[in-house]
Amino acid sequence: MTSIASVTLEVADPAAAERFYSTAFGLGGQVRLRASQTPSTGFRGFTLSLVVAQPADVDALVDAAVAGGATTLKPAAKSLWGYGGVVQAPDGTIWQVASSSKKNTGPATRRFDELVLLLGVEDVKASKRFYVEHGLPVGKSFGGKYVEFATESAPVKLALYKRRGLAKVAGVSPEGTGSHRLTIHGDTGPFTDPDGFVWATASETASL
Repeated sequence: MTSIASVTLEVADPAAAERFYSTAFGLGGQVRLRASQTPSTGFRGFTLSLVVAQPADVDALVDAAVAGGATTLKPAAKSLWGYGGVVQAPDGTIWQVASSSKKNTGPATRRFDELVLLLGVEDVKASKRFYVEHGLPVGKSFGGKYVEFATESAPVKLALYKRRGLAKVAGVSPEGTGSHRLTIHGDTGPFTDPDGFVWATASETASL
């Protein structure tokens, strides 16, 4: 079964990005960094999500990110599905921080339960077929809008979302050109998916 060991973000200043991610989110091996000046404008077509236990944890992580230089795209707030907010890291990566719970059950922490990579794709059904053919079993599927793959034990989970829908969730315009500035490291590959997202073998990682 294909799973994601880590993702590499291409950033202009790896040292600054390392300080941000270590301090704001406490990330380790799941997110790697590589220096790059590859042109990229607008929405890069993906978001990373930290799934946490309660609203207080959302607030703690969002506050730490903003204190570290992130920009608020959507302030943390309640919704039909729970509680969450969206920030853009100084390197340009968009992060969602969310909980399915609307009530706090304990003191705030900055721990997260899951790290999810959401890819914004033009044709969810076609991309779903592509990934199934590459060994990812489907966990949840909602027609041509959303697909979540069953990779529970993987360090990084994968989901597909309609590109325009994902941009709306993130609070940005769906328009964008140039590089995704993202490499996905799994136990298969290398390959490039229908939307230009690049996969490499898990051994081909940069350092955080």
